[in-house]
Amino acid sequence: MKAKTLPNNRILVTGGAGYIGSHVNKLLNNLGYNTIVIDNLVRGNKDSIKWGEFHKICLSDKISLNKLFAEYNIDTVMHFAGFAYVEESVLNPDIYYTNNVSNTINLLNSMMENNIKKIIFSSSCAVFGVPRNLPINENELKRPINPYGKSKLMVEKILNDYSNAYDLKHINLRYFNVAGCDKDGEIGENHNPETHLIPRIIKSALTEKKEIEIYGDNYDTKDGTCIRDYINVEDLGMAHIKSMNYLDNNDSDSFNIGVGKGYSILEVIECIENEMGIHFNRVFKSKRKGDPPVLFSDNTKALKKLDWNPKHRKLKDIISTSIDWIRNNEI
Repeated sequence: MKAKTLPNNRILVTGGAGYIGSHVNKLLNNLGYNTIVIDNLVRGNKDSIKWGEFHKICLSDKISLNKLFAEYNIDTVMHFAGFAYVEESVLNPDIYYTNNVSNTINLLNSMMENNIKKIIFSSSCAVFGVPRNLPINENELKRPINPYGKSKLMVEKILNDYSNAYDLKHINLRYFNVAGCDKDGEIGENHNPETHLIPRIIKSALTEKKEIEIYGDNYDTKDGTCIRDYINVEDLGMAHIKSMNYLDNNDSDSFNIGVGKGYSILEVIECIENEMGIHFNRVFKSKRKGDPPVLFSDNTKALKKLDWNPKHRKLKDIISTSIDWIRNNEI
């Protein structure tokens, strides 16, 4: 796929030092796009910004945002900046509404003032809460059960209002559980603290205890543990490219981005055990607040309208890239 933007046009990647933003930034550059990356580095890793031009900017700083937009010819904004820990959002909702909602409003207002009219928004399946129907399609009722999911839904509603009032074109990409690492090993997943299941398990494998904590064993699922849909980070990146091109000739829209199959926590653990040739000590803990029992996608709309097709559908293929990254980087 060749880049459609002109050489002097650029894509702005907010939160480009983060796990997902850095992977999409690499993909954009590999496809010939020019990127400007902004991040406040509060939770991002500067070492992950190996492509594009970096500016250390917080979205709360509207003066710096306006200066940036005035300096560069930005075609589209890809908005990854935001906090994404469900349990933390329950304990500290203030930082989620400030960072995820208020700061996004600052970004949108700066875009409007500088006549930038296209944005791809990193939303989440957390907007659905506990779904009534499975798999989850885009028409499922949106009833988020934690401040993280509520903050994402608030931004979706704000984007819709801005589209109606200011002719902003946007795509909401509702991610399911993003996993895996860059197949070239140049960047990967390194959160602090690490809350994502797959890297947590792999890192546990490298310790002497080889112990993994599982939050809840009495959910209404086949083995009592939560079930999630795992989407490879590089496939997710391609969904952003497809969405950006889609906006050239289509109206604003929302898409669920997953593979359409759910795996339980115990199934993920067993897969990693098989890939690494080890056995974990399972320690069951109380359920975490705000965790729905089952989430997996109906991705039919994205497959058809975006012409998007995830290449990594097998869990072991996603997991193998994470194992390689963590082993090679000793994190």
